[in-house]
Amino acid sequence: MRRPIIAGNWKMYKTARETVEFFEQFKPLVKISHHCDIVIAAPFTVLVDAVKAAEGSNIAIAAQDLFWEAEGAYTGEISPLMLVDVGCRYTLVGHSERRQLFGETNQNVNKKIKAALSVNLTPIVCIGEMLEEREANQTQKVIQTQFLEGFAGLTAQAFSRIILAYEPVWAIGTGRTATPEIAGEVHEYIRGLADASFGQPGARNLRILYGGSVKPDNIKGLMAQAHVDGALVGGASLNADSFGSIVNF
Repeated sequence: MRRPIIAGNWKMYKTARETVEFFEQFKPLVKISHHCDIVIAAPFTVLVDAVKAAEGSNIAIAAQDLFWEAEGAYTGEISPLMLVDVGCRYTLVGHSERRQLFGETNQNVNKKIKAALSVNLTPIVCIGEMLEEREANQTQKVIQTQFLEGFAGLTAQAFSRIILAYEPVWAIGTGRTATPEIAGEVHEYIRGLADASFGQPGARNLRILYGGSVKPDNIKGLMAQAHVDGALVGGASLNADSFGSIVNF
């Protein structure tokens, strides 16, 4: 049985002080929440604070992005080794905002996945379609391209170390949420792609998160879907009480 994961993505929010305050409030809420893995993706500037605040708890820390080289003349970038050095265990890769606002390509996503795996970081790889693509009935085509190009060249063993997040871009920060049935349908399609590319064991064990305006009042319906294995939570992860409610769905 696939173990659920609830991951929070803080995006460009929280100072060091706010990070410490969040964990003081959040840790008691999930202290006995052993039914799922809990991950928080914090900004680079507070990763050290987050790792220290989460120490001894059941909460793991993720970065929101990484570069694909170990070191070099790449001003402004953060390497996989740097993330491991400060205590990260996960990293987001290919988030829709990185793709839409900063020109992240499937080929760059592919290099970042391999870089993360090379230092034993678990990549949470994001894929999903835009509103105009959904309205043009292109969802499966977009998902297939992102999947095949993003995971090109990976072995089944490498793929088994990946977590995938389906983010319908039209439902991120818009208040519009894919119904549990829509999410479940796309997750099932993604699992089929995994089966075709990496075999039945890899597909069966792949954990697929849903991301897109996840809130305390819709998490239960989403998690009831057979192919939804957790959530990648944006705005609702910034508040300890709301994120605690989602974790304890």
